[in-house]
Amino acid sequence: MLDEYGLAIAMVLALLVGIFSGYPVAFLLGGLGILFAFIGDVPVGYLGLISSRIFGGVMENWLLIAIPLFVFMGLMLEKSGVARNLLLTLQRLFGRVRGGLAISVAFLGIVMAASTGIIGASVVMLGLLALPVMMRQGYKPEMAYGVVAASGTLGILIPPSIMLVLMGSIMNLSVGDLFKAAIFPGLLLGGLYVIYLLIISHLKPEWAPLASEGDEAHLIGQHSPLAIALLRDLFGPVVLIVAVLGSIMAGIATPTEAAAIGAAGSLILALGLRQLNIQALREVCRDTSRTSAMILFVVIGATCYSLVFKRLGGDDMIVDIITGTGLGPYGLLLLLMALIFVLGFFLEWIEISFVVLPLLMPVVEGLQFDGVSSSGLMLWFAILVAINLQTSFLTPPFGYALFYLKGIAHGDVSIGVIYRSIIPFVLLQLTGLILCILFPAIALWFPGKME
Repeated sequence: MLDEYGLAIAMVLALLVGIFSGYPVAFLLGGLGILFAFIGDVPVGYLGLISSRIFGGVMENWLLIAIPLFVFMGLMLEKSGVARNLLLTLQRLFGRVRGGLAISVAFLGIVMAASTGIIGASVVMLGLLALPVMMRQGYKPEMAYGVVAASGTLGILIPPSIMLVLMGSIMNLSVGDLFKAAIFPGLLLGGLYVIYLLIISHLKPEWAPLASEGDEAHLIGQHSPLAIALLRDLFGPVVLIVAVLGSIMAGIATPTEAAAIGAAGSLILALGLRQLNIQALREVCRDTSRTSAMILFVVIGATCYSLVFKRLGGDDMIVDIITGTGLGPYGLLLLLMALIFVLGFFLEWIEISFVVLPLLMPVVEGLQFDGVSSSGLMLWFAILVAINLQTSFLTPPFGYALFYLKGIAHGDVSIGVIYRSIIPFVLLQLTGLILCILFPAIALWFPGKME
């Protein structure tokens, strides 16, 4: 195998070395692709195919326009103060429940995930809003930081998700079907978080003290009736969710058109809340440009890397290794999920999606599972991968949600505490993944009903 796949193995090793050296991933992927194209004596004509794939398949992909639009929508909502108002109201709703503030954070993570889908903004926003209050109220740091990190990452799975948009482009799947299939798994994870918080707050009440009247008054700062406040603060996000997801699922709009609706809706919402000004608009546009450029640049580099890797026999190597294990369908699926989980420790979801996913698809297409039709197989596999990739934001050493939290903690807590805080939530995510493997209908029932 070393003689046959030597260059492919060298490409993988070079990628790992480059990642650990801290070199920017987009440059690393593209640079390694070009370097090994010359080392492997890849024909010049094939390099032309790479250029055609980048400009014709990536830069002209209408679907990818949804990325900056969804990013803009999420950042504008973060600036508008919608999340802050909703957190205050949810704390009033769960104020008399032990662990109520942590539960409020989990619920807010679900709502904002369905409204934004921007992980960095969600984690930072939840951290800035909830962590000071939770620490003042006496929450154990391992619980407070964990629920913020886990709830903030729900946006990568719950639609509208940028990851699902890219996976639809990679796997030639309908983004609308992916959105439908991801709804119940996303809600399942959010539900597992809430159940865990209720149980741990009951078993270890010192981890989640009840708020005193003074703390509640300081936190709430509102005097309107709870029902009216809840309706008022939920109205904007719910309308936006219905406008974006509803238009896609009903077939009224494409994902790109729905993203434009969401971007316009977030502007209107910020204007209605009197939070829209030139400074805020400038910051949102700048951050949208940076985030979108980073994603698309990695996509371009990954396209170059994956095409050269395939040319050097990398796809055949992966198939030979996996099929040579002698495992059955479920054994192979668990092996693939374990591989993606481990890669999540070192790679971002973008690199895994664009480099690894195309290599695994041929293996999965030849498998058969109980309760999964041939037409629903790749849709189910895509959702399993999406759930799995959510853990990449939480697992050290490169879990970005952990570094976002460390950045806003300002030295108040060590990185070790943050690492420990996410362990139960990673286990909950893996529990959700196992449930979706055992019961494919969790992901496939809703798309089937909406056909």
